[in-house]
Amino acid sequence: MTDYTFFLFFVGFVALGFKRPFLWVLCYCYVDIVSPQKGSWHLLASLPVSLIVFAAAVGGWLLVDDKRDSRFTYRQGILCALLVYCGITTLLADFPVEALGKWSWVWKALLWAIILPLTLRTRLRIEATALVLVLSLGAIIIPGAIKTVLGGGGYGTLRLLVDDNTGLFEGSTISLAAIAVIPLIWWLARFGTIFPKHWTVTLFAVALTGACILMPVGTQARTGLVCLAVMGVLVLRTVKHRFLYMALGSIALMVAVPFLPKSFTDRMNTIENHKADQSASTRLAVWGWTWNYAKDHPGGGGFEVYLANKVRYRLKSDPASDGNSSEPAYIEEAGRAFHSSYFEMLGEQGWPGLMLWLWLHASGLWQMERIRRKWRKRTGPDELWVAPLANALMLGHVVYMVGALFVGIAYQPFILMLVGLQCGFWSYLKRIDQPARRPMGQARHPRPLAGGEPLGV
Repeated sequence: MTDYTFFLFFVGFVALGFKRPFLWVLCYCYVDIVSPQKGSWHLLASLPVSLIVFAAAVGGWLLVDDKRDSRFTYRQGILCALLVYCGITTLLADFPVEALGKWSWVWKALLWAIILPLTLRTRLRIEATALVLVLSLGAIIIPGAIKTVLGGGGYGTLRLLVDDNTGLFEGSTISLAAIAVIPLIWWLARFGTIFPKHWTVTLFAVALTGACILMPVGTQARTGLVCLAVMGVLVLRTVKHRFLYMALGSIALMVAVPFLPKSFTDRMNTIENHKADQSASTRLAVWGWTWNYAKDHPGGGGFEVYLANKVRYRLKSDPASDGNSSEPAYIEEAGRAFHSSYFEMLGEQGWPGLMLWLWLHASGLWQMERIRRKWRKRTGPDELWVAPLANALMLGHVVYMVGALFVGIAYQPFILMLVGLQCGFWSYLKRIDQPARRPMGQARHPRPLAGGEPLGV
């Protein structure tokens, strides 16, 4: 039944694109996030689903779409530079065969982040893209949250939409993404026009937010808990009733703790006692190896260079039963993953790649903050949505940058789509907010956001 559901939904989505070609862009976002071909055992599994929709999306934009309002931003230029540099390091990689395996999907994710902003030329398209990103991620999160409530969670054992442990179906990654998308959920509930304000929309937003918060519990991913704490602090910056918010948050935490499974609380305790946790100790050792590797190879070693690492570290044992500390154990491991996007970039792409990657994300945070400050006091009916969207995208981005310290997701397609959404949003506002030509001495007035703008797809 699942096989037919995925197939019919996909075929219907593609068919609608013949009427509105921009829907193919949204369909590719859906396919790249949900991966319906992985959940299908026959119909979609036998088709090159991603290639079909990518060709349709790009072809529809090139052949049919109005490109007069498309703008190429400098952040897309950074993405182009990063794409080219990754291609060069792949050719020179220490592990050429393994590097080609990772390159086969990285270049698609980077290229899509470059193309996506060119299609986002109206407010409706920006909103529709945000909605598809949220709902597609929700298709993974909601089943995971239901299984968590029913007692099916656990580290490495929570089965999400499909039986896979890569990409967004990996516990730490989906936990991070779930927390990062919460502000976008509430922006859509407050300012969305595709689903206008209604109590059912608000109820769904509450339920989906609860499901997102449950993901760190169900996956027992420490990264998710850190991201949730960071999000809780970040919200204080813009929330109106801060003391009420902190009081309700504290009460909710105290009520929730007794219901948390013991396996979850035991695993979260290893955040504080990281020296006795083998996973955390391995990460620190690998990061040290990566730093030393970058000293000798400043240009990076190409994708999957972590396979060359060999680390030896001391693991602090738990106290013995008589109360005396036992002797520390020495652990030797090889070929361990980076478990950090920052060290992933440093090891694979060297200092040039890391600088490009940091520039890409730092400039995105700067752009969203600049938009928020510029538009937060504007009260026009077509202007109220701008500052909150910039804030939502910025909060999610900050959560990603914090979570990326502990997860190797430098090229995660979902995150790169959020980067593309930021680029399209920035470009749209730059075009809309240009002052009209005026006689000498006439006062400058910003152009209204939707005055005469076609919002259709």
